[in-house]
Amino acid sequence: MTPVNRWIVASPDPVAVGTLQRELKLSPLAASCLVNRGIISLAAASVFLEPRLKSLGDPFALLDMDRAVDRLFEARTRNESLVIFGDYDVDGVTSTALLTEVFAALGWTSFQYLPHRRDEGYGLSQAAVENCLARYPVSLFLAVDCGSTAITQVDWLNASEVDVLVLDHHQISDPPPKALALVNPQRSPGADAFCSVGLAFKLAHALVKRGRHLGLVGFDTFNLKPLLDLVALGTVADLVPLTGENRVLVHAGLERLEISPRPGLVALKEVSRTRSPIGVHEVGFQLGPRLNASGRLETAEDSLRLLLSTHLTDARRLADTLNAQNRERQEVEKRISIEAIARIRAGFDPERDFVIIEGDASWHIGVVGIVASRVLREFNRPTLILGGDGPIWRGSGRSVPGFDLAAALKDCSGLLNKHGGHAMAAGLSIEPERVIELRARLNALAREQLTGSQLNPEVRVDAALLLREIDLSTVADLRRLKPFGMGNPLIQLAVIGVTHERPPQRLKEVHWKFWLTDGLAVVETIWWGAGDRVAPEGRFDAVVVPEVGNFGGRRFLQLRFLDWRPNRGSNQASESLKPKDFTEAVK
Repeated sequence: MTPVNRWIVASPDPVAVGTLQRELKLSPLAASCLVNRGIISLAAASVFLEPRLKSLGDPFALLDMDRAVDRLFEARTRNESLVIFGDYDVDGVTSTALLTEVFAALGWTSFQYLPHRRDEGYGLSQAAVENCLARYPVSLFLAVDCGSTAITQVDWLNASEVDVLVLDHHQISDPPPKALALVNPQRSPGADAFCSVGLAFKLAHALVKRGRHLGLVGFDTFNLKPLLDLVALGTVADLVPLTGENRVLVHAGLERLEISPRPGLVALKEVSRTRSPIGVHEVGFQLGPRLNASGRLETAEDSLRLLLSTHLTDARRLADTLNAQNRERQEVEKRISIEAIARIRAGFDPERDFVIIEGDASWHIGVVGIVASRVLREFNRPTLILGGDGPIWRGSGRSVPGFDLAAALKDCSGLLNKHGGHAMAAGLSIEPERVIELRARLNALAREQLTGSQLNPEVRVDAALLLREIDLSTVADLRRLKPFGMGNPLIQLAVIGVTHERPPQRLKEVHWKFWLTDGLAVVETIWWGAGDRVAPEGRFDAVVVPEVGNFGGRRFLQLRFLDWRPNRGSNQASESLKPKDFTEAVK
């Protein structure tokens, strides 16, 4: 059963809207969209609309950053090597690549180690740590994108006379591991929600700042800007909020991606057929999945080699390999998604199942997170999908607003071998015989925290207006709010009282093409991925995203269709769509 969507129409403060419109010379729609995102003051709006690198904060404001920098400079003075222990997703790989480049350029000797997903598991598993030190017997260990809960492994490293620095953004254990430095934004009140590549950039900034203060050769001329392409890749792919400093980093990083001479990215753009302009969508759906592909199936070493390639020939060979692995990953993911959704549908009870947990010993643990996302879109329930890994199953989960999945797993820690993550995405390992009890415990927690209406998907609406009120200038005006992503969602508009100007057209059996009209304007509209859903009939209201189409060099307004409902008998936005009509639970 597909849940009924709830339309949530924003009601921004008209005084705040008027102030931003007047003082910043904005359209009423752009000013309303800013206020909808909590950007009310003139100062905040100015910074948001003009993200500049000079507004980045002091990296030493992050707790333990000074301790990490002190130890790294000590290693540099002693010609002491270190190992960067990363992770196998895009955030972990870009973090590792960024720090490798920085260390090499500024006088450190570093090695890199990425765990094998199937053989060693996520993060600082004991097997991965021991294998890492057997390969690189160093006395300084930098864990990136992992380590915030690795109490036992950090103790083991300390006992082996290895100093540990942790650079991570995931949930922190209580007590935290006894690392020499634990740089995690969750420990610094007021810090932005950086992902690990953002933290790697902050560490690089701190190293350069310290080196310049000490008057060291090479630090005064070192340019951090060429690293921003990696920062944009990891930040967008890891789905952290694109607000505050993350917005600044991604805004500059996407511009850098356009012109990046990095052979690995040149080859990756070629093989994925990524065209300009490169935005969040291109990173999230074209570049990111290919960088993720090798780590999802086995090891991310090819992805790291690609980013560190210095010759285009080598880069193209690696990019072709990743592209083939991505196709394989897509096939595996598709098969498991079909199996999981069919199994869930067969027994799904919307009154009982507030949390969905499904697993199978044959399911590849490298794609369970993507499958969880697909199941969540289908049922709008917090979802955990588990795959077989010998006697222990490993899984990944995705959640809905209002249910902190990482906190819920922490409440069930007695049933789990390992867990961690964020409110909206988390991972775990568990013995298969405990899955039934975990399902019962999580459902009990969800019933306490979620209402029935929260389990119907929300469709945000920034404003309700008539089709004739949208044109190319509207799109250009709203483009100032880019980059869109987590924390700064796409601008979605409700168009009122539209009909089909001509019969809907089916595209490749999975999309719909409409020509919507309100009697005066006609706009081409695409409903991507509609599947077997039927086209609306009669007069209806629709939620759309305004975009620019391009055909034969001709630019035109095009709408991306998201949802619809029958029109309530008026073609006036102020009468047809009132916020109170859409915030109530759908009966």
